[in-house]
Amino acid sequence: MSEHALESIESTVTRLGVVLRANDDPAESEGVLNPASARTRDGKLLLYPRAVSRGNVSRIALVEATGGADDPAFERHGYALEPDTPYEFRDTPGGYGCEDPRVTFVPALDLYVMAYTAYGPEGPRIALATSHDAYEWTRLGLVDFSGPGLPRGDDKDAAFFPEPVLSPKGQPSFAFYHRPMLHLSALDGCSAVPVILDMPPDQRESTHIAYVALEPALRDSRNLLKVSESVLVLAPEAAWGSIKTGGGTPPVRVAEGWMSLFHGVDGRFDASGHCVGMRYSAGMVIHDAQHPHIVRYRSPAPLLAPETGDEMHGIVNEVVFPTAIDVRPGSPPRTYDVYYGMADARIGRVRFALGESTAAADEESAA
Repeated sequence: MSEHALESIESTVTRLGVVLRANDDPAESEGVLNPASARTRDGKLLLYPRAVSRGNVSRIALVEATGGADDPAFERHGYALEPDTPYEFRDTPGGYGCEDPRVTFVPALDLYVMAYTAYGPEGPRIALATSHDAYEWTRLGLVDFSGPGLPRGDDKDAAFFPEPVLSPKGQPSFAFYHRPMLHLSALDGCSAVPVILDMPPDQRESTHIAYVALEPALRDSRNLLKVSESVLVLAPEAAWGSIKTGGGTPPVRVAEGWMSLFHGVDGRFDASGHCVGMRYSAGMVIHDAQHPHIVRYRSPAPLLAPETGDEMHGIVNEVVFPTAIDVRPGSPPRTYDVYYGMADARIGRVRFALGESTAAADEESAA
């Protein structure tokens, strides 16, 4: 076990039900799912769901929470982003648009940063947008992975860390999750399963962290697009999530380091051993506070797995997909609301609570 590792972390997950379903708008005919979240500067909660219309055309909606903190209602207020640039359109089958956002407020930039999947002519790519108020968004463009040794091609599941960290080379940087993709798994999940499981875990689709040099990005936020390093941090090598892992919620700071919920994918098999689909579950990861490529803890079993009817049946069956984490004003310490996609059709909420941190963890964090 690494000297940085934590043996165990107690946590509880309490389901709070469905918070958003598709309405009668044709723009949501194929689901409303996988939201980002943000608190405005005056504390209002916003969600940014992916709204999918016929033909798998995706937009990023803008939804505002109203009512009480324990039982919020959500009102739609149009769209934060709709397909509007060449890298968000394509003519081939399979859809296009703006997918699966994650939003992080970055104090050093005094900006909200949205990372999302732009599904365009070359396939899925990571794109960024920024906002001063969390309502109006300005595109920065596609993230540039053209540097030596960086993964290129299809990529998803980006989410920024809110504070600067050190890269593996010791460079002060902004950092974000991402998941370089294999065309093999994207084409046909079940037929690819035996091939994927024969691969070494570090060659399967895995959660990476990309790094952007701090000083250039502080001078001009467009430099957030220029990746300097990328490192694999969560290979599908555990007892669950054996097909692939990917980023989930943006990280939040806890005593032990940076905490996030991520997703892992396993094959589903019938009684005769034939693959019948995929199962998406969620677990927790904690990264070292200064060097996030060092993983201090990883859930040995899923903390959230498909169980309810809304998680088991939908556009894609047996999916829980966490994408937003909210620190509610006045909530107990180490308690969060997590919003997640349910079967690629609707949005659920769970209350996620960490147990008390150990004294050793606190001391190491403060050192």
